[in-house]
Amino acid sequence: MDALFFYLIAIVAVASALAMIFGRNATHSVLLMVVNFAMVAMLYLTLGAPFLAAVQILVYAGAILILFLFVVMLMGNDPGPLWEQLRIQRPAGLLFTVLLIAGLVPVATMANVTGGQALAPLSDDPKVLAESLYSSYLLPFEVTSLILLVALVGAVVLAKRSAYRTEREEELHLDEV
Repeated sequence: MDALFFYLIAIVAVASALAMIFGRNATHSVLLMVVNFAMVAMLYLTLGAPFLAAVQILVYAGAILILFLFVVMLMGNDPGPLWEQLRIQRPAGLLFTVLLIAGLVPVATMANVTGGQALAPLSDDPKVLAESLYSSYLLPFEVTSLILLVALVGAVVLAKRSAYRTEREEELHLDEV
C-alpha cells in the first residue's frame, strides 16, 4: 500500500512538473509549481521526515513561490522580445537535462547496490539537520543562496527593462498621434 501511495504521489509530481515546464502561461506554471512542491512534501512524509515536509511547504511553497508570483505579476505573462533573443535556450536546456540524467545514473546505481543507503538517513530532529546543513553541506547551501540571489536580481533587471520598453513604446505611440 505504501508503494502504491508513493508511486501515485510521484506520478502527480512528475506530471505537474512537466505541465509547468511546457505551459505557455507563467501564472499557471507557478501554480503548478505549488502542486509539485506539495507532492514533494508528501514524499518527505512517506519517507518519515515530517520536519522536512513542513519546511518544504513553508519555505518553498510559501516564500519562494510568492516571490515567483510577484515577479510574474511584475513582468506580465507575455514573454516579449526577450523570448525571441534566447534561441539557445532550448538546446541548452536539452544539454543540461542530459547532463543531469547522466549524473543521476551513478547515484541510482549506487542506491540499488547499497539497498537505498546512498544518501544519509533523514532525521526528524531539527538540531541534527542544522548541524549537518551548516557543517557537511555548507558549500552547497551557500551556492544555492547565491543562485537564488542572482535569479532575483536578474528578474528585477528584466522587469525594469520591460517597464522601460513599455514606457518608451507608449511615448512613441503618443508622438505619432
